[in-house]
Amino acid sequence: MFLTKKHLSRRTVLKGVGVSLGLPLLDAMIPAATAVAQTAAAPKLRVGFFYIPHGAILWNTPHGPEMDHWTPSGAGENFKLSPILEPLEDYKHLVTSFSNLENKASADSVHRYNPATWLSGMKPDLQAPGPSMTSTIDQLIAGHIGQETTLPSLEVCSENTMQAVACGGGFGCLYSSTLSYRDPKTPLPMEFNPRKVFAQLFGEGNTPEERQAIVNQTKSLLDLIGDRTQALQRKLGAGDRVILDGYLETVREIERRVELAEQRDLSGVDVPEAPLGELDSFDQQIRLMFDLIAVAYQADLTRVASYIMVAEGTNRSYNHIGVSDSFHPLSHHANHLERMHKLVKIQRYHVERFADFVAKLAATPDGEGTLLDNSMFMYGSNMANSDLHSNYPLPNILVGGGAGELKGGQQLELPVRTTVSNLHLTVLNKAGLEFESFGDSTGEIAGV
Repeated sequence: MFLTKKHLSRRTVLKGVGVSLGLPLLDAMIPAATAVAQTAAAPKLRVGFFYIPHGAILWNTPHGPEMDHWTPSGAGENFKLSPILEPLEDYKHLVTSFSNLENKASADSVHRYNPATWLSGMKPDLQAPGPSMTSTIDQLIAGHIGQETTLPSLEVCSENTMQAVACGGGFGCLYSSTLSYRDPKTPLPMEFNPRKVFAQLFGEGNTPEERQAIVNQTKSLLDLIGDRTQALQRKLGAGDRVILDGYLETVREIERRVELAEQRDLSGVDVPEAPLGELDSFDQQIRLMFDLIAVAYQADLTRVASYIMVAEGTNRSYNHIGVSDSFHPLSHHANHLERMHKLVKIQRYHVERFADFVAKLAATPDGEGTLLDNSMFMYGSNMANSDLHSNYPLPNILVGGGAGELKGGQQLELPVRTTVSNLHLTVLNKAGLEFESFGDSTGEIAGV
């Protein structure tokens, strides 16, 4: 623990044997009579990319606009969220939806390289003997804002993407198992084990082996830093103690759920259908991953996260919401209304879990605002009509205040077949990178 004569350092951590716990932003980290924005503790931008496979139910089916359950109605600020996006209603003022986006890089991909091209806008060199991409925007942003944090970026998923249906076809899992390429030859693995993610965030050490120490601990993380926590609490004011207690309770609860998830590990097991209404482990997995990302943002352990919520080509069923059909076969709905409505139910469920995460950030103070105010999230898919494997129009939205950079509260009608790289370029520049172009971009999207 490091203390100055005037205030607590923003980089203060509580350390124990094999563990290190970052802290949320506290009043004690802000020098007296100094505006937050003028201090080293000023809130920092958090950026996240949240990917769902198999597109969304849009207008490009024989049923036409009446079956479009993704695209908001209206235009500009006078818009209404669609049935799929409705769970975000409380945060509509921080939502920007885009029509007419296209990613030419994902044309004819089927599923094989949809994840890798979502944040790159570049088709891989399919003749290359190994990975051949470009740096994805999450990693470009991490290179710009991630150097002050324990982890420059965090890459997670809810199921093992290395065993997904989309692997194969002569490509292995090179382009279907991750969103993130640090450079053209370096794909970053997406971690689906909550315990390992917990170790990444709170393990102490400079190597993966050293960070693994926390995995082998029999004590709770908070037990290992108990003395240092008590010493810090004695130095804090009443308001900061409340914030710290709430944060520690969140960490404790996440740790408890990680342990429960380990006890319920069903990987590799042929699980029978669960009774309707029963909460399955996949739902717990999604909730837990979102909470791990949230606490990582809160403690400033990372400012960039990429999350494959569901593996590309997954055959997972959603019994816990009343849909027993496998997701991937159901996505080939053949324009059958009953199957399409089931698909809408799944797509809305994904947004519900994302909305829970958004709500948590909206309730978490960060400087003079909230974590949501200081965040910029891209949520969506790299596929349009899943029955056709089409790449136009892509369902993508931005959510958050972007630390004052995002307008929000609007549905933007873009020119027909606007390249998604224009959105990439916009996100990069809103994050402070000042790019003139990216991929096949033709310019930033105005009014974002």
